[in-house]
Amino acid sequence: MQNLKTQESSITEKSYTRSDWQEGYQSLNQEFDYWIDDIEGQIPPELQGTLFRNGPGLLDINGQRIHHPFDGDGMISRITFTNGRAHFRNRFVHTEGYLAEKEAGKILYRGVFGTQKPGGWLANIFDFKIKNIANTNVIYWGGKLLALWEAAEPHHLNPYTLETLGREYFNGVLSTGEAFSAHPRLDPSCDQDGGAPCLVNFSIKPGLSTTITIFELNPAGEIVRKHAHSVPGFCFIHDFVITPNYCIFFQNPVIFNPIPLALGIRAAGECIKFQPNQPTRIIVIPRTTKKEQSEVKILETQSGFVFHHVNAFELGDEVLIDSICYESLPEVEPESDFRKVDFEAQSPGKLWRFCLNLKDGTVQQKLIESRCCEFPSINPANVGRPYQYLYIGATHGETGNAPLQALLKIDLESGERQLWSAAPRGFMSEPIFVPRPGSDKEDDGWVLALVYDAAHHRSDVVILDASDFHKSPIARLHLKHHVPYGLHGNFTSEVFATN
Repeated sequence: MQNLKTQESSITEKSYTRSDWQEGYQSLNQEFDYWIDDIEGQIPPELQGTLFRNGPGLLDINGQRIHHPFDGDGMISRITFTNGRAHFRNRFVHTEGYLAEKEAGKILYRGVFGTQKPGGWLANIFDFKIKNIANTNVIYWGGKLLALWEAAEPHHLNPYTLETLGREYFNGVLSTGEAFSAHPRLDPSCDQDGGAPCLVNFSIKPGLSTTITIFELNPAGEIVRKHAHSVPGFCFIHDFVITPNYCIFFQNPVIFNPIPLALGIRAAGECIKFQPNQPTRIIVIPRTTKKEQSEVKILETQSGFVFHHVNAFELGDEVLIDSICYESLPEVEPESDFRKVDFEAQSPGKLWRFCLNLKDGTVQQKLIESRCCEFPSINPANVGRPYQYLYIGATHGETGNAPLQALLKIDLESGERQLWSAAPRGFMSEPIFVPRPGSDKEDDGWVLALVYDAAHHRSDVVILDASDFHKSPIARLHLKHHVPYGLHGNFTSEVFATN
């Protein structure tokens, strides 16, 4: 973040080649369904359940490249672990837009992050139709598998076949077209529900002022609480954190100019500009629906940009939040090629801790990790509570910006770091921590991640011992193909395999 810079030495040797990294951004047009039989090591017999992953599976439409991977159609990958074996299946989410473009064989929609319909500005002027691409996250909750994209309603999928069953409106509580974020948080023990777990999510309706709506779902998948709050200014918010009493959002200092969008010159994401001289606002919204306790508090800290948070927890009158922060928003430029990004020219994301004093309205911050890192994961039992360990995608090198090629374990109490790297030809996805059944030790379990292997143009499912990254992987499951770089996913102890 601005004014929170750390000293960095220059990198003398890259841990990767651009051509290797680029290969992971090829479309995967084929849908697979098979038991994984090419395995190094052994799958732990205690590892039972299913890892679901989501991300853009198509980076082009019939050869017409999309401008940014975030505009790609969602593809679900499902890796089911059962009795020491693993089964893979992938399938595209059959959204209305995906089916229409597949039939037409060409781009029919403008993308939020720069993809334009062929034909220049005349083909795009005053076209505000949004294509729900369902490409950001996937979660199994309340007996339903949901593909999530933050600007619209979820898609309901069959967890065995990954068939798209339709859009999900939670018994009519969600209205048609109403947003439901791609970053829900699982509260392992909700005070308002007598200690039962609940899923907390949000939606953003931006404008001159922004409406933030909070949703809370019980284990049956029913929305049991929904409340909306208006905050001043335009909000571009991708993620949030929860504690037992609060939902916390970082309002990044950006402005939105809709004129180039309306004129067909730029996409919505290209009309957002970072404001380095403005503060980042931290919005604290009570989770209670009691009016007398529902006052929204807004605190300010130095300018910076946050996509993802790790966790938050309360200590008396203070709330501590751990977040990956950038000095500025990496802007999407028209006519640019994301495959040719200059990593060295961009500031890396680093891990910071923010300490909010809700009594006096002050914010203190300190750097936790200066290595470039993204996509954090923790033990789900510690969401919203004090915690000791986190797992996060990281660069191979200690300094500078580069593709994520490693997994980093951080002990927040002792300060110990453990790094497992797939460099030089491996590229990392978001890690997912899976607790060992029956264990109450925070780091007792496994870390699962998809790693793109450029040497074989395929992806591996890597299983690491979460308690010790210094060990070699417990198992590497070699897929028969690559999976394009994805975004988010979740693990469930339910086993889904069709044969």
